[in-house]
Amino acid sequence: MKILTNTELAQLLDIDIFHKISEAADSLSLECYVVGGYVRDLFLERPSDDIDIVVVGSGINIARRLCKILGKKAHLTVFSNFGTAQVKYRNLEVEFVGARRESYSQDSRKPFVEDGTLEDDQNRRDFTINALAVCLNKERFGELVDPFNGVMDLEDRIIATPLDPDITFSDDPLRMLRCVRFATRLNFYIEDETFQALSRNADRIKIISNERVQEELCKIMMCKHPSIGFMYLHESGLLEKILPELSCMDIVETRNGRAHKNNFHHTLEVLENTCKVSDNLWLRWAALFHDIGKPQSKRWDNVAGWTFHNHNIIGAHMVTDIFRRLKLPMDSKMKYVRKLVELHMRPIAIADDIVTDSAVRRLINDAGEDIDDLMILCEADITSKNAVRKQKFLDNFKIVREKLQELKRKDYRRLLQPVIDGNEIMTMFNLKPSKEVGILKQYLKAAVLDNKVPNEREPLLQLLKEKARKMGITKDK
Repeated sequence: MKILTNTELAQLLDIDIFHKISEAADSLSLECYVVGGYVRDLFLERPSDDIDIVVVGSGINIARRLCKILGKKAHLTVFSNFGTAQVKYRNLEVEFVGARRESYSQDSRKPFVEDGTLEDDQNRRDFTINALAVCLNKERFGELVDPFNGVMDLEDRIIATPLDPDITFSDDPLRMLRCVRFATRLNFYIEDETFQALSRNADRIKIISNERVQEELCKIMMCKHPSIGFMYLHESGLLEKILPELSCMDIVETRNGRAHKNNFHHTLEVLENTCKVSDNLWLRWAALFHDIGKPQSKRWDNVAGWTFHNHNIIGAHMVTDIFRRLKLPMDSKMKYVRKLVELHMRPIAIADDIVTDSAVRRLINDAGEDIDDLMILCEADITSKNAVRKQKFLDNFKIVREKLQELKRKDYRRLLQPVIDGNEIMTMFNLKPSKEVGILKQYLKAAVLDNKVPNEREPLLQLLKEKARKMGITKDK
């Protein structure tokens, strides 16, 4: 990062919108500052369109005056109950708020708010790097106000609170998740006392709504290296409160000299591998949850050692419960994550043996449109430290992918769906919708998937009649 002088800050803010805000503020004789993320990102040389303005006085009045200056292209929205206003101008959104002082009750993160000074407003900020303010009034344009040495923390890549972190986090426990998010997104360190306060106040997260929790988790998940955030959450004790199903995976048991791997650390490795090749949020959630059923399925076998039979099935059921609890969308996104968790062992099982056409056909039939994402997840899941075994998996995965591409070129939907459907079966044998129809449909589908017969009418019809005869079904039924 670059340490900026007031002159350099003034040059960086030498754009139309800030001069217009300055004009509006001076016309009302009000102190006016750009604060928070926009100033932080100036020092970090990161692009930002998150413009927050603090006014010592009425932010709404300056927002109204600014709209008059900007003319018809500006759109004003006033939130009177919160004393804030938003101005949209071209591709910019500018938030205005009056400087304020806050106090909290023990059972709520909603503060009691009263008018305050710039100092009061900076005191209430979550972190020193977000408490930076630059004056926009003409006489002091570009002057930095940094009472907590936030610039030094930026230079040292540290996340710290302006005041006592115990008070900061206890007052508004959501700040604990924001702390982890900023450390993850910026690749900063959490200052020691601040981190210890996370642990001391972890239980306070229970007063935060699940909606707000999952919003922060999704933001952490979309960082370049989300595993950093999940390690901070785990080490601070927050993960146990939010996702105990994940934190309980951090255990290694040994019996008769045989130990299983640490499934928590493995999960974070799989998540990182997934993030290298995809920014799909829901695929990343699938990576985080792919082994979440292992603690429940873990068993010791005197011959096989540690086993985790059906952990994918157990994990898929857990996905539904976690999505519901965290208020994540219970729609196609949940079904997508659940399906990938349930199927994540299938390509690995194929790649651990001779790759047959039949196995690939069945895989693509079950995964459908999500087959490519499933393959990404499964390749990310190959974390073996045995170089020979790992290379074998990767080589076989290459064969699986080649067969998948071949099926796609041949229009796999048409190839994998028998040309004789359930309606025709019911008409042929005078059946109503029933278990028998389902058995016959599945029999034909299995024959096509296993490539026992070509997906053509005559051979399938012959196969269908033979199966129906064995089941005692005739046309007269």
